[in-house]
Amino acid sequence: MTIDLPAIEATRARLRETHLRPTGERPASTARGLHHTALVSSDVERTIAFYQGVLGFPLTELIDNRDYPGSSHFFFDIGHENLLAFFDFPGLDLGPYAEVLGGLHHVAISVEPARWEELVGRLTEAGVEHVVHSGVSVYFRDPDGARIELIADPLGEMYGEHVL
Repeated sequence: MTIDLPAIEATRARLRETHLRPTGERPASTARGLHHTALVSSDVERTIAFYQGVLGFPLTELIDNRDYPGSSHFFFDIGHENLLAFFDFPGLDLGPYAEVLGGLHHVAISVEPARWEELVGRLTEAGVEHVVHSGVSVYFRDPDGARIELIADPLGEMYGEHVL
């Protein structure tokens, strides 16, 4: 398959021209923030050990999942009043994590640059395979295979570009 890169860039340019407005001209969002992103855990204790123990995201709550009897819904503080949540579904054979069209590609979490360096070291110490990209992003998979990115860029920036 051949990808027509000039045509793709022309489409991007058209989309930017048609839909993208400068910061001062954009209307305020109707949302007030991301309440939580929910992933699936096959083992609650292992997930807590990874996210709280390795990554340093404090567990904030562990409650009953009202949608599935016996399932837990639990939350980690990822800063800036944002939560990363998980469900487990005991008794369901959900199979391994898979990236699919229309599904989750990755979750990117901003961390302070000094903390980023520490966390890359913690991933290494824990034996978690990871890839550093551009000196500010580290990509790895959690115990259930979900792809996570820790990025040292400030919120609203990506690789030196303002995206907010």
